[in-house]
Amino acid sequence: MSKTKTVFFCQNCGTQSLKWIGKCPSCGEWNTYVEEVVERDKDQKWNRQTERKQNKPILINEIKYEQESRKDTNNAELNRVLGGGMVPGSLILIGGEPGIGKSTLMLQIALHIKNCKVLYVSGEESEQQIKMRAERIGLNNSECYILTETSTQQIFQQIAEITPNLLVIDSIQTLQTNIIDSSAGSISQIKECAAEMQRYAKLTGTPVFLIGHITKDGNLAGPKLLEHMVDTVLQFEGDRNYGYRILRSVKNRFGSTSELGIYEMQGSGLREVSNPSEILLSQRDENLSGTAIAATIEGMRPMLIETQSLVSSAAYGTPQRSSTGFETKRLGMLLAVLEKRHGFRLGVKDVFLNIAGGIRVDDPAIDLAVICSILSSNEDIAISAKDCFAAEVGLSGEIRPVNRVDQRIAEADKLGFERIFISKYNLKGLELSKFNLEVIAVSNVEQVFSKLFG
Repeated sequence: MSKTKTVFFCQNCGTQSLKWIGKCPSCGEWNTYVEEVVERDKDQKWNRQTERKQNKPILINEIKYEQESRKDTNNAELNRVLGGGMVPGSLILIGGEPGIGKSTLMLQIALHIKNCKVLYVSGEESEQQIKMRAERIGLNNSECYILTETSTQQIFQQIAEITPNLLVIDSIQTLQTNIIDSSAGSISQIKECAAEMQRYAKLTGTPVFLIGHITKDGNLAGPKLLEHMVDTVLQFEGDRNYGYRILRSVKNRFGSTSELGIYEMQGSGLREVSNPSEILLSQRDENLSGTAIAATIEGMRPMLIETQSLVSSAAYGTPQRSSTGFETKRLGMLLAVLEKRHGFRLGVKDVFLNIAGGIRVDDPAIDLAVICSILSSNEDIAISAKDCFAAEVGLSGEIRPVNRVDQRIAEADKLGFERIFISKYNLKGLELSKFNLEVIAVSNVEQVFSKLFG
């Protein structure tokens, strides 16, 4: 009888050790190592008979490359985030908070995809629960099979009988394989189950979606190795106080990682939002101070986003700096530029910044809109609702150019804006005659302030 083999795993990063360690040398966390049984008996291993070819080194010039034909998911937002559709044999991991809508999104894809046999494996819900959600979403795909199972051996037996064109696993933390003698959701189980799904996807060319849980820190649960194994990592996020959800690409071997898809959660499922500006621009009847519109770009998609600021006298000894949807450190840098370079006394005042719609923005082109909204609130003078901004602000107070400014201007023109403020260094090669709105080129914050507030 073989000896039971145990290994200690870090619950935070997945690093393994032969003995218990107080502090993880990889991630630096304390008391995160747990003991798990890796293999009890080699005879219990499940070996799937597969035909393997013998690999030999090939000159790169002799490698024949064929363009991968992508499968349309019948969901424009998901296609955009994936880079144009599903690649055969790709392993896609979708993570998000509990109740954000991961299962609803994947069931909606399984029910609405055309000419595709889908196997939806659920280890968390019963057939009746899935049926109730499917009736609410709408049954369109008659070739969608539902399997409630957690054992990977049983799942692969059903896969051999059905031979699906798309496999959905909900969720990877509930699966369990006989190879590893530990409970479902442990680090070793997640690693081995994901490895089995990876082998199946690559050998058969079947796209596989894995739904994953996240920790309290917002990271995907399980070892960091899980994110390295998959081809694409998608983050499904959103504020519970809003009905909108954002699907963001964190890693993508077959496309860009800067794309995002926007959905609206409704009673009948998730509605695709083709015009994001409708949720990022609030509707108001009168102009109020502290509001400015920024023309940003996420991936290939231009968007108009509303920035809201509130500047008031500090009620306590230390002024507060708070931002929602915008990096707090960058907000502090912009406030320092206004204080040092342009003489605005903001160091003794509380500054609060909010990006409307619950979205988080990393585009530096929003800098000018942030500064203008702060100055508007500080002076208590409203900015016209027909003005928008697209420029980066440097440490010396200069207005720096941004990329793809023509797309930003075209989007503002399409939505009916009358003026847009850009850097004067963006004018080179820009055809202003094809736009109906006025393009104002500025080089520093003083010029913007004089044109807005006189």
